[in-house]
Amino acid sequence: MTTRSWVPVPEHSDFPVQNLPYGIFSREDGTGAPPRAGVAIGDHVLDLSRLGAAGLPYAEDFAAPTLNPFMARGREAWRAVRAHLTELLTDERHRAAVEPHLVPRDEVTLHLPFEVADYVDFYASEHHASNLGRVFRPNQPPLMPNWRHLPVGYHGRAGTVVVSGTPVVRPCGQRKAPDAEAPGFGPSVRLDIEAEVGFVVGTPSELGRPVSTADFAEHVFGVVLVNDWSARDIQAWEYVPLGPFLGKSFATSVSPWVVPLDALAEARVAPPAQDPEPLPYLREDEPWGLDLAMEVECNGTVLSRPPFRTMYWTAAQMLAHMTVNGASLRTGDFYASGTVSGPAPDERGSFLELGWNGTEPVKLADGSTRAYLADGDTVTLRATAPGRDGVRIGFGEVSGTVEPARAAAGSAGPAEQEQ
Repeated sequence: MTTRSWVPVPEHSDFPVQNLPYGIFSREDGTGAPPRAGVAIGDHVLDLSRLGAAGLPYAEDFAAPTLNPFMARGREAWRAVRAHLTELLTDERHRAAVEPHLVPRDEVTLHLPFEVADYVDFYASEHHASNLGRVFRPNQPPLMPNWRHLPVGYHGRAGTVVVSGTPVVRPCGQRKAPDAEAPGFGPSVRLDIEAEVGFVVGTPSELGRPVSTADFAEHVFGVVLVNDWSARDIQAWEYVPLGPFLGKSFATSVSPWVVPLDALAEARVAPPAQDPEPLPYLREDEPWGLDLAMEVECNGTVLSRPPFRTMYWTAAQMLAHMTVNGASLRTGDFYASGTVSGPAPDERGSFLELGWNGTEPVKLADGSTRAYLADGDTVTLRATAPGRDGVRIGFGEVSGTVEPARAAAGSAGPAEQEQ
């Protein structure tokens, strides 16, 4: 029997009662109430800061403008609150106490749901890594020698993680054309996206003590959608020998709703076979592959549907590798999967792959084409997953619109050396 909420939930809503993702919202209602925590249910947001009288555990945490205080309490607290919320929203006896604290979702402003401590980005899709190898190293093996032995990653910039809807200003930087003698400076002309999935850490760990794959669910609070905007021309010139830097650190957009890990129990699947067998610290008795169906849209045209179930490295393996040297976790640490791409051309998660580095531009519904993003373009990512009771749950969306570059200090203007 399917669990149903007394709150009306439209058919195919991302937010049935089987989901209950957490977010931070505010409302221009004249009360001056600051941003606080809520959960999405149907077309509403339930204000958790007002539910202390209804017996909600840790209600004081939800008056904070970030989920970090609650996330720090750990898995036992997360499960207790989730169970209580499910009861409040499914048992008619609680309706009178809870209903006054439901706010229409179209009347709220959503904020970055957690304070980001550290940000790490991985490169966990074999199809994406292979595509890039074929583009940039056509006469060599597509994967680097280390790729099948460890989840490759790099540290990003926590301060440029932004919530969905935040404009993305076209970055400026050094770029060098292959036939140029020296680099020039100007706005990126190869602005790209990366459709990714992100994992939000709640429970910290001790410095010097690695986190095992088996303890993944004890530390990771939930999952978000991620668009890791990328300036491919800036990246290409700077990344040797130390890897991504300014070509990545100008903006990373995340969805405003954090889907609890427990809501994704029905989405767990076996990941692709790993060959060679990983080293012992990367092995999983019960692997954390996830069957998430993603969608990439540009200006209203759906360009691709990347399948997260094809990711070679799992989120638990990424966490284990991230801490195997003794690096500690902090509440609010955030790590992303890297671009999600499948084996088919319409399953690629970046313009670099979709347009094969500009040689096969993609066509939009209005007849225009894109090798890379133009100013004014809006990119939106969505995803759904199997949920309890046979329903599908969703992540909402993460969206951003490209704004023109701004002049850099000491330059004659961002378009000075367009290449």
